[in-house]
Amino acid sequence: MTAVDPGATADVVQSDGGNGRAKWPLYGVAAGLLGGIATLFTDPRTGVAETDRVDASILDEVSRGTAHLGLVTGFATVALLLVLAAAWRRQVEPRVPGSTAAHVVSGALTASAAGLTYGYGWKGALAIYLPAGMNEQSFGDDGLFVYFMLNDFGGHIGWLGVIVAAGAIAWMALRERTVSRWIGVLSLLPVLAVTVFAGATGLPGFQGVAGPVWLLIAFAGLAAGRSTIVR
Repeated sequence: MTAVDPGATADVVQSDGGNGRAKWPLYGVAAGLLGGIATLFTDPRTGVAETDRVDASILDEVSRGTAHLGLVTGFATVALLLVLAAAWRRQVEPRVPGSTAAHVVSGALTASAAGLTYGYGWKGALAIYLPAGMNEQSFGDDGLFVYFMLNDFGGHIGWLGVIVAAGAIAWMALRERTVSRWIGVLSLLPVLAVTVFAGATGLPGFQGVAGPVWLLIAFAGLAAGRSTIVR
C-alpha cells in the first residue's frame, strides 16, 4: 500500500457530501487564467497594424499600458506556478512515491516559472522605456525595437515546462491510472501540438497558446474530479 503523508490532507476542504475536495489545484486554474492574460492578451503586438515588414516605425503603435499589464499579470503567474509546484510536491508526490512522472511535474512547473520570469520581464522593460514610461529617454528607437522583438516570443517560450508537465500527467492518467483518463487524453493534445509545430515549422512558442489553456482546464478537472492523487 502506498504511504500517504498525513500533511497531504491539509489543503483539503469538505464538500457538501462529506467527501474530501482538494483545493490546491485551484492554484493551477489561477495560473492558467492569469497566464493567458499575460501571454495572449497583453502581447505588445496587439493592436499593431499588420504589415509585411516590421521596423522601428511600428513603435508608435505599441501600447505601454498593455506591456505594463503583461508584466504584472505575468509575474503573478510565475508566483502561482511556483506555489503550484510546491503544493504538488507536498500533496501528490507522497501519494505516489514510485512515480517518476509525478516528480517530473513539479520540476517542469518550476522550469516554466524560471523561463517566464525573463519572458514577462521583457514586457516590463518595454513598458518603462516607451514614451510615458519611467525611463522613457534611456533608449532611442533602435534600442526600443530590440525590446519589442524580444517580446515576439518572450512570453511564450517559457511555457515549454508546462507542456512537459502535461506529458507527465498524461502518463500518470493513461499508464499509472492515478489521474482521471479524460485529463490524460486532454493532456496529450498540447504535447502533440507543440511537437508538431516545432518539428514541422520550427515555431518556438506555440506552448504559450496551449499551455495556459491546458493548465486552466486540467487543474479545474483535478479540483472538481475524483483523481486518485487528489482524493
